[in-house]
Amino acid sequence: MNAGPTLAPWLAVGMAAGVAGWFVLADVRQWIYLITLCLLASVAAGLVLRRGGDLVCLPRAILSLSLSVALGCGLVWGKSTLVGAPAIPGPLALDLRAVVLERQELTAQSRIRLVVGLRLPGADRAIKARISLKPNDLASGAREGAVIRLRARLFPPAPPRLPGGYDFARAAWFDGLAATGSALGPVQVESQGAESGLAPWRHALAAHVRAAVPGSAGGMAAAFASGERGGITPADEAAMRDAGLTHLLSVSGLHVSAVVAATYFLALRLLALWPWLVLRVRLPVLASGMGVLAAVGYTLLTGAEVPTVRSCLGALLALAAMAAGRRPFSVRLLALAAGFVMLLWPEAVVGPSFQMSFGSVLAIVALHEAAPVRAFLARRHEGWWIRLGRDLAMLLLTGLVIELALMPVAFFHFHRAGIYGSLANLVAIPLTTFVSMPLIGAGLAFDLVGAGAPFWHLCGWSLDLLLALARWVAARPDAVAQLPVMGGWAYGLIVLGMLWLALWRGNVRLFGLVPAVVGCLWLALLTPPDMVITGDGHQFGMIDPQSRQLLILGQGRSTYARDMMQEAMGASGEAMPIEQWRGAECNESFCRITIRQGGRDWRILAARGGGMVEERAMAAACAYVDIVVSRVALSPSCRPRLLRADEPLLYRTGGFALYLAQGRIVTVAQSQGQHPWWRAPSLKPQEGAIEPPPVTLLDQ
Repeated sequence: MNAGPTLAPWLAVGMAAGVAGWFVLADVRQWIYLITLCLLASVAAGLVLRRGGDLVCLPRAILSLSLSVALGCGLVWGKSTLVGAPAIPGPLALDLRAVVLERQELTAQSRIRLVVGLRLPGADRAIKARISLKPNDLASGAREGAVIRLRARLFPPAPPRLPGGYDFARAAWFDGLAATGSALGPVQVESQGAESGLAPWRHALAAHVRAAVPGSAGGMAAAFASGERGGITPADEAAMRDAGLTHLLSVSGLHVSAVVAATYFLALRLLALWPWLVLRVRLPVLASGMGVLAAVGYTLLTGAEVPTVRSCLGALLALAAMAAGRRPFSVRLLALAAGFVMLLWPEAVVGPSFQMSFGSVLAIVALHEAAPVRAFLARRHEGWWIRLGRDLAMLLLTGLVIELALMPVAFFHFHRAGIYGSLANLVAIPLTTFVSMPLIGAGLAFDLVGAGAPFWHLCGWSLDLLLALARWVAARPDAVAQLPVMGGWAYGLIVLGMLWLALWRGNVRLFGLVPAVVGCLWLALLTPPDMVITGDGHQFGMIDPQSRQLLILGQGRSTYARDMMQEAMGASGEAMPIEQWRGAECNESFCRITIRQGGRDWRILAARGGGMVEERAMAAACAYVDIVVSRVALSPSCRPRLLRADEPLLYRTGGFALYLAQGRIVTVAQSQGQHPWWRAPSLKPQEGAIEPPPVTLLDQ
């Protein structure tokens, strides 16, 4: 096999690099520099090509890649400008008249989520908002298109609360959402919307499936059939995630492929029973057409989410290749599908769904195109049991390769990855593909004549078995590996190495091991931050240097703060309130903490609540410590030795992580630049009319 790459897949990589570059670079000037540099490189490469010569491959590659990078950057910049919706300026509580655009049932959480269109009082534009409410507060007529009245509390979409956290503000910007919040009472339906589109069918289908199969198993069955996954309990979702099976909950490549494959082979077998048709029509073409209809119908029925549309495009390309007598799976077809997705949703490139789905398929295709693997799978005269063992070994190897390919993605986005996912998927994927999904189809078909109950019972048992597998795997010791927030450079090196390994041919692909190994060593040397502080100052976390246990101040009743800090710091196990830690002295207002790190003691003063403090006492307390943390603005007389993390600094930085031994601070604002969804909140106005009661300091 000739050494070298195929250029077409690298064009898709170039587009993705351009999109990622727009997100990584800070401002308009840098975006213009990137596009200009790419255009200049393409012009220079074009001039070299005009002169001719023996080495034309390199300038052609530079020309094509430069243009693809510029195209990717321009695409995402243009879409951001066209669809982005500026967030509301701050929290609001008001009476609203809105139109329901989308409705999502979260039955496992006893919540309903509405996406509504509304116009704020005094505003000159309509906005979209996502509102959560209790089922009892929503009238039955509040379906898509209905006009409703309600009182709601709205907030701007939240940016990451800690460095490396989930950026909901960015996702909301590209979804056109300007606000999110919750209803403060019952919702009145002013006028019912006319049923249109497939949304009513989708809701009815999900409700029918959940009624036929109880519990989380019914929620999973509804997710497979309709794309609505609100019936799965958070505990079961967490178990599926830790077992490496969470990809089964989102309608994507596996589900679309199962529907298309079943339709194709059933159509092929049934049509083959008609001799007249067999003699006059190419059955693979006709079966591919039916597979296209099944893929498009299933995609529309399940809500046409980006992962589903992406999988549908891949399935359509594979069917077209089969109809033309070509291989249905190749790197070129995968690159073509990725290019279509980036043309429509360029922002998906920086999300985990895009990276995981295309990464897994690329790993499968590259593995099966490798010469040793093709030799291992070559047909030969051997017993069926030997062939079965060879297929099982290949299935295990494929699972391991996919797990290795996706583990960096999981670490980068979620800071955790399931260790036993490849083994769990050996059971889960065949169980889902060949048992659960066919039983769902049979149950729906036989429900037309009132005989679907046996199939639903069997489907429930199969999904209960899948959940039991997820819970068992997730409960194994060391089932989940956790890492603190990893930098973009380490992740970029690993991605570059994996792409080089997958897209080059011959021994030259082994050079991809160099950046991949360097990136992995970088991960091995990662150290968690010693302290993290959220942008609102309400949560403060640190790591016990001896036990490596997470210590939290200000967790409250919600576990969200704990989970968020555990992800950011790569911690596991139960978190301990700082008030109970041996190194903290606390009263009702403050905690004074002493932590030894980097060969010295660090003294920290952290406020447990907001309030005014007598200035002289506060100044004396600040002078005694290295770091002060407060959710309210402190007097300039508060001068700790190193850092005063009060309201002005926290609002400006959006929260940060401290590495004490390294003397380093990483803030949320550093990763945001001047992107339009990031607006550092202005300082809160001082309300001098009402002064909060004074609080007491620790004894000096």
